[in-house]
Amino acid sequence: MKLTTVTNVSVDGVMQGLGGAEEDRRGGFERGGWALPLFRGEAERLLGEVYQRAEAFLFGRRTYEIFAGSWGVMEDPGSSPIGDALNSRPKYVASATLTDPEWADTTVLAGDVTAAIRELKAKPGGELQVHGSGKLVRWLFDNQLVDEIVLLTYPVVVGQGTRLFSDTGPDAALDVVESRSTPEGITIQVYRPNGRPQYAE
Repeated sequence: MKLTTVTNVSVDGVMQGLGGAEEDRRGGFERGGWALPLFRGEAERLLGEVYQRAEAFLFGRRTYEIFAGSWGVMEDPGSSPIGDALNSRPKYVASATLTDPEWADTTVLAGDVTAAIRELKAKPGGELQVHGSGKLVRWLFDNQLVDEIVLLTYPVVVGQGTRLFSDTGPDAALDVVESRSTPEGITIQVYRPNGRPQYAE
């Protein structure tokens, strides 16, 4: 399976609390819900298509708990392509502390997470998708486990919150596979990592 990260960010790179005011208040974050007013039409349709491509999902614990508390308790998950995908496909959680997941078809990856993810990637099928899960995404990049990046950038500057990439970390060149924008100004880019960048002398 191809490991694909799917991330919604603001122009200043914030990925925290995009869905609602109370979604993620860690670190005193007070500006949650910044993405939803723009998430409609083409962006909603595209993301539904992305979810439908997934063979399985991989989460960090925090994002898993947020998703399980919303998508996992939908009365009619088939009414949404995102809810349908999340509730009908295997879910894996990279966590050393989660022991009893309640969302159906969930497997906790503990111990040697790198080996477990490599084993999942070696299976036949479409995509192993990572949605949100910032800490996990950064770790996957550090360990060169990411095959493709889907990045939705919203035309807002949030000004606080957890960013997709930290101030220091590994560098990477990215090949642009696809690029488009929505009438609401969300840019949607698909990248593939391609070694290290070239730097001018």
